[in-house]
Amino acid sequence: MDKTSKFHEKLIVSSAPHIVTDSDTTKLMGTVLLALMPAFIAGVYVFGARVILLSAVCLVSAVGFEWLYNIITHKEQTIGDLSAAVTGLLIAFNVPASLPLWMGVLASFFAIVIVKQLYGGIGKNFVNPAITARIFLFISFAAQMTTWPLPRMAASTDAVTGPTPLNLLAGGEVDKLPSNMEMFLGFIGGSVGEVSALALLIGGLFLIWRKVISPIIPCAFIGTVFVIALLVYGFDFHMAIFHICAGGVMLGAFFMATDYVTTPKLPLGKLIFGIGCGVITMAIRVWGSYPEGVSFSILLMNICTPLINRLSYKQYCGGGMNEK
Repeated sequence: MDKTSKFHEKLIVSSAPHIVTDSDTTKLMGTVLLALMPAFIAGVYVFGARVILLSAVCLVSAVGFEWLYNIITHKEQTIGDLSAAVTGLLIAFNVPASLPLWMGVLASFFAIVIVKQLYGGIGKNFVNPAITARIFLFISFAAQMTTWPLPRMAASTDAVTGPTPLNLLAGGEVDKLPSNMEMFLGFIGGSVGEVSALALLIGGLFLIWRKVISPIIPCAFIGTVFVIALLVYGFDFHMAIFHICAGGVMLGAFFMATDYVTTPKLPLGKLIFGIGCGVITMAIRVWGSYPEGVSFSILLMNICTPLINRLSYKQYCGGGMNEK
């Protein structure tokens, strides 16, 4: 057997993400699930066992819908790659812990069947399934998606729900804002994916350390939010840190905006993508009618990814890319 034949034996072609690594998709997705565990544990501590139930329902239904779709369409089973499990868990991280379970199932159906499978499955969807499902729920069930349970350690005894820090800021109730340390540790109302910046930071740094994600998008995203907040609030570092810890910036920057399929491939493209996410997020927070803009920013930048890829490829090739 010649050298060419030996090379062809080792050549494996599969759907995106295409990464030069010994790890396969299952190992990558398993690492992401592991990285989400600190935030999951923090969510259970803050909101109780309801987080476990909601997460299990979203995860199982996401995997179930992928399994069922493959059965109906006579496709090879793909549930073993764990991508559906990651999508299901991220959906649970993006909604209130009190969300009705059937809405979590509906979100999983929308993410897996409508956004992912109908476009060809993993590697072919052009927007992040979990982010799109979150926006679908927000538009369809605004009341349930904006009713946030209070932390179990909250001092209030006459209420079980309350506003998030961003809701308080949007309502002008600055005097009621939690401290940055409370938001960093996670003693606030909100979804599982926004209560503890520390837990999400640990998970994100773990992914960077394992080289599962590049630090470019998270740094560009978080850095842009910080700089814009500094400018908007007159170089008030307290408010700049507030905007990093509040809402879904940490979850979005490390776990949603770094999706292999829906984000740019080259370093320049990743930088543009991260900055764009930060700019849109702060534009919505400061001047928009919604208190939070992370989901919308990532979705809009996902749509721009083909253009960003094209521009960054042209820059990388020195303008010599063949125009067709």
